[in-house]
Amino acid sequence: MPAKNIRPEEKIIIKSLLRGFALAAALSAVAFAAAKNPVVGGAAMFESKNIIENAMNSKDHTTLVAAVKAAGLIGTLESKGPFTVFAPTNEAFAALPKGTVDKLLKPENKATLTKVLTCHVVAADAMAKTVAKMIKDDGREHDIKTVGGCVIKARESMGKITLTDENGDIAHVIIADVKQSNGVIHVVDKVLLPKM
Repeated sequence: MPAKNIRPEEKIIIKSLLRGFALAAALSAVAFAAAKNPVVGGAAMFESKNIIENAMNSKDHTTLVAAVKAAGLIGTLESKGPFTVFAPTNEAFAALPKGTVDKLLKPENKATLTKVLTCHVVAADAMAKTVAKMIKDDGREHDIKTVGGCVIKARESMGKITLTDENGDIAHVIIADVKQSNGVIHVVDKVLLPKM
C-alpha cells in the first residue's frame, strides 16, 4: 500500500512498532555486551571496573582479596596497569597445607605473602588467545615471568591452559579472559608458589 494512503492512526501504530523494535534492538545490544565477560563467583564482572573492584564482588575470591589487603597490594592492582592476574579461588587457598593461609596473613610474614601474590601477576594484558599463541610459538611451553620474579610454565592442551609453578605444581585456568579496566583476570584452581 502506498505511504500516502496510510491513515493517521496507522502511522501512530507503525511509529510505535518501530520505536519498540529500536528499543528491543538496543536492549539486545546491551545484554550482548554485558554477556561478553564471564560471571565469577556468582557476580557479574565489568570491563569498566578494575581488578580489585571486580574481585571484591566475587564470593570465590574472598581469601585472595584478604591476602591482597594484608600484603598492601590494593593500590597496585587498582592502578592503571595493565596486569594479568592468575586469581586462585578460595578452594585453591584452602587446599594449601593446614594453617598456611593464616600464617601468611600475619604481619610478620608480609614479605612472603607479597612474593606469593606477585607470582600470580604479570605486567601485561594477556588474553588466553595470546598466551596460547606464545605457547605454540615456543613449541608447546612458554615461560611467563611474573612481577614477583617467578617463572611460570604455561602449556595448552585441548583448548585449556595450565600453569606450572616453580615447585612443579599445576594450576588449571578454569575461567579465562575476565576483562578489567586495567587488564585481565584468569581464574585458577591452585595457588602458584615460588621456590623457597
